[in-house]
Formats: sequence, C-alpha cells, structure tokens
Amino acid sequence: MRLARIALLSLLPLFVTPPLFAQEAARFDPIAFELELAAVEAPAERLVLVDAAIAALEAAPDPDPEIYFDLSALRLEILREAGETAAAAAAAEELADFAIRMSGQLDRNPLPYLDLAATLYTETEAYREALRVLDTEIAYRRNGGQAGQVLADLLNRKAEVARLRGDMAAAEEFAGQAQFAIMSTRMGKRSGQDGGFSAVDVFYATDRARTGDADPAEFYGYGRGDLEYGVVTVTIPDTHVPGAIETPSIWKLEFGPSPARHVMVQKVDPMEADAYFSKMSSDLAGRERKEIVVFIHGFNTRFDAAAKRAAQLAYDMDYRGVPVLYSWPSAGQTVRYVADTAVVRLSGRRLSMFLEDLRARSGADTIHIVAHSMGNRALTDALELMALRDGIKEGDDPVFGQVFFAAPDVDAGLFREMMKTIHPLAERLTLYTSENDWALVASRKLHGNAPRAGQGGDSVTTDELFDTIDMSDLGEDMLAHTYFADDSSALADIVSLIWRNPPPNVRCGMTETVTETGETAWKYQKGSCFDKTMIGLISHLWSKSDISRADISTLISELVTDQAAASEIEGRLDAYIAPEGQEAN
Repeated sequence: MRLARIALLSLLPLFVTPPLFAQEAARFDPIAFELELAAVEAPAERLVLVDAAIAALEAAPDPDPEIYFDLSALRLEILREAGETAAAAAAAEELADFAIRMSGQLDRNPLPYLDLAATLYTETEAYREALRVLDTEIAYRRNGGQAGQVLADLLNRKAEVARLRGDMAAAEEFAGQAQFAIMSTRMGKRSGQDGGFSAVDVFYATDRARTGDADPAEFYGYGRGDLEYGVVTVTIPDTHVPGAIETPSIWKLEFGPSPARHVMVQKVDPMEADAYFSKMSSDLAGRERKEIVVFIHGFNTRFDAAAKRAAQLAYDMDYRGVPVLYSWPSAGQTVRYVADTAVVRLSGRRLSMFLEDLRARSGADTIHIVAHSMGNRALTDALELMALRDGIKEGDDPVFGQVFFAAPDVDAGLFREMMKTIHPLAERLTLYTSENDWALVASRKLHGNAPRAGQGGDSVTTDELFDTIDMSDLGEDMLAHTYFADDSSALADIVSLIWRNPPPNVRCGMTETVTETGETAWKYQKGSCFDKTMIGLISHLWSKSDISRADISTLISELVTDQAAASEIEGRLDAYIAPEGQEAN
C-alpha cells in the first residue's frame, strides 16, 4: 500500500518533481497546489491531480509525512464524492494504518478513519474487511486503556457484520463479548492506566461546528458554527518532556494512546455562557494569580491539537492562572491554507466579543494573549475592533497585560498600521518573528511578495509601538520547540513577561540589532539561557507580589547547585524585578 511504503522513509525536508511542481527540486508548496486544485471541478480530474502529487511524493527521497497524509485524506474525500465506495474504504483503512505507524512523528487520530473504513466496507458487503478493521480499532482502544461501553459498541458492530455475513455463531459470540465488556467495567476492571498523569482543564470558546462524534478528539470539526463555550480536559503524563506533545510510537510498541504515556484530549464539556463564566470566575477565585492566558492557534490546526498545545503550554509554564483557548475553524490540513483564510476573519469578529465578555465576566485582574501564525489575523482584527468600539486611546489604562504575536501571517504594512490603534490596549506588545516558517514564505508568494509581519531577517518588521524579537534560532515552530533538549524556548521569554514585564534589554538571550531602516530589533540567541531553570524558579515566585534580591538569592541557593549558573540566573532575575531604570532592592 502506498501509505505503508512512505512510513519506511526518513523524515527530512520534502522535495517534489514535475509536472505539478518546479523543474528544480524544491519544497512542496501546499498553497500553490491548493490553488491549482481549486481550478478543477470534476472529481475525476481532481483525482488525477492528487494522484500525481502523491506519486511525486512517493518518488521523493525525503517526503514529509504530514503533507503526504493530508494529500491522501484529500484523495479519500474525492473518492467518496465520486461514489467510489470500495476504493474509499481501502483508502480510509490505509490512512488509519499510516496514522498508527507514524504516530511518533504525526499527530493524526486514526479512529475516525477506522470507523469510516468499517462503515464503507460494510456498505460494499466486504464483511471480512469490515471485521478486520473493527478488530484493529478494538485493539487500538484497548491498548489506550479504553473499556466499557465504547468497546461494547464496537463488539456489537462486529456482531451485526457477522449477521450480515450469515455467520450467526460468530454474531452470538461477539454479542456476548459486548455484554462482558460492560460487566467488566461495572466490576471496576480497567486496563492501561499503569502510570501517573495530570489533568489540565482548559476553558475554550470556539466557532467551530460540532461533528456529532462523541470521541473528545473529534468533537469539533472545521465547519463554521455559532460561538460555543466549554471546558476541555487534557491529560499530561508524569513522564512528559517539556515542549513536547507525546503521541503513541510504534517503535516503542505503543499501538494506542494512554494518559500515562501520552498527551490526550480526555473530555469536552460544552457549557452555556452563564455557567461557563460562573465556573471561570469561581476557578479564578481560588488561584494564586487572578489571571488568564488566552491561546489562539494558527493555520493547519485541529481543535484537539489546539487544546493539547494550550494545555501543554500552561503545564510547562506551571501557570497559576486559568488557561483559555479560542479555536477558530481551521481545517487542520497543510493543503487547506486558502480555506483557512476564508474563515479566520469572521472568527476575528467573534473573538472580539469573546474578549469583551472575558473582561466583563471572568473575574480576572489581568488577561494575557498569545496568538500563533494565521490566528493573528483573527486577533489583530478583534483588538482593532475593540479599540475602536470602546474608544480606547493612548494614555488610557491598558485593557490587557501581555499580548504576543508569534510568527503572525499578517501583511507587515497592515500590521504596523493596526498597531497604532491596538497599542493602548496592552501593557506590552511583543512580535516574535522567524526566518524558518514555511507557511509565511508561501504566504508571501501568494500575496504578491508582500512581506509578512512574522518573517525574520534583515527586513524584519519593527516599530516603537511593539518589541520585535527574532526567534529564528529556534527553528520552524518557536512555540513547539522542546527546550528540555537544548534549553532554548520562546516559552521562557513569555513566562518572564507574564511574571514581571521586563523590557527586552534585560531579558535573557536578547541581542540588540539594527535593521536595514535603522530601527531597533532584538535577536534571541539559542542556548544562551538556562531556560527550564528560569521557568522553574519563576514558578516558585508567581504568587509573591513583593520580591527582594534576598528572596531570589535564597531560592537560588536552595534549588541551583551549579555556581556559575546560579550567579548568571540571579543577576537576570534581579534585573527582572527592578522597575525599568532603577536598581532592585
């Protein structure tokens, strides 16, 4: 099978070949492919284009598994649209198998594809194949510690397929297994929970439509819906590596997710607005800091992936306030960039009203905001609307604390103009840029080579209204970077700003640079800070309102054994607690 073949290839940058792509080997451009595909209407012709792209990837030495998966998912969609049910069933099974095989590098849920494959095989009377797929799903769920009704439902599906096949003995056996699965749960027999984990509750607001799927990871899709509120519970294993989103790995003989080993969306609990804000206010009342951090995801992000990232950021920061996710209807696929651009601006209007409600009804003293990639289009629209609607001007008290624009996929000129209106809203505005974000490079080509605000390099976007930090040293995704491995992360800088709002000149790892236009920017130097130690120390100081040098010195002497590191960290934290332009006590 074509997806099985690619699972054996190495995972380095992807190069593709003609006729769909450049004559010279170049990285696959999902945006260009999406535009080419949009010009074709007939399913048969669309399938030819997709098959040609997949064939090119199969022939490439180093294919990207995420792009390969997304192209194959698009192929499945076209097959179903064309009424090719048998071929669609096989394609769905291949996608599920690929997601399981590549789970260590690819965060895709195989369960919806297993379920679809079983349904389509049954429709085409391929009962043997349907039973095989259901067996795979049952094994995957059992390995992840699932039991009870969810397994009983699958076993009952097997019984129904066996009846359709005319095998009444097997049908009776499967039905009996279903009853035993329910009885075992009632007797308290559960499996897979062989280690510790923490549950992180993330308040969410979303204008995604519900899918109708009860699986928490699939509860919301990418269709447009009305604004909804709720709480999503994400489990973080005790063995969690900071910066990572642990997923099952076939190389570790893991064939299903388990909360003791993997970051998982455990539960989605939708709520009415009154109950939502009442719960948020109650939770904040018991927190050390009456604060909220709102995370707004970017392009190519599903609801479950956004929830896991928001929970991981809050967990790794040891954040003492309440984490909140705003999730707009991104399709969560590399080949749906243009589709994402079509929905994100509408979400900006809804985000604006949500942020107003947070101010009025949450009970928070301070609200911080972190937006990533295309999510910055929603955020900049929302903030500009708020400032204009409320008549907020320079000199007014800021509405928000720290606002972070991480690799924003926004026109650079437009971003600077919007900051004139947005600036009074926040205590500090920080722009994180990168030279290594492929989506920004592709977006710039799509927009007539107009620079994007999130792009780093010599022509980086700067202005006195915001701080520009070039985070190119951290690679493609500054928020996903695993600082456990090399002690470098944007997260440490975010934590320090939320904690004490220090200016760039005293923050760790910052080197002042001068742009081509003579303006000041800052460049983060990878490996120049003791990031995870700094985050750990700050977590001990979150709740202290008055902090002295003596407090810092005592804490460092207790927790930092390396004297050279202790001296540097103490000097840095001393600078953080001193008001700008003054010495610390």
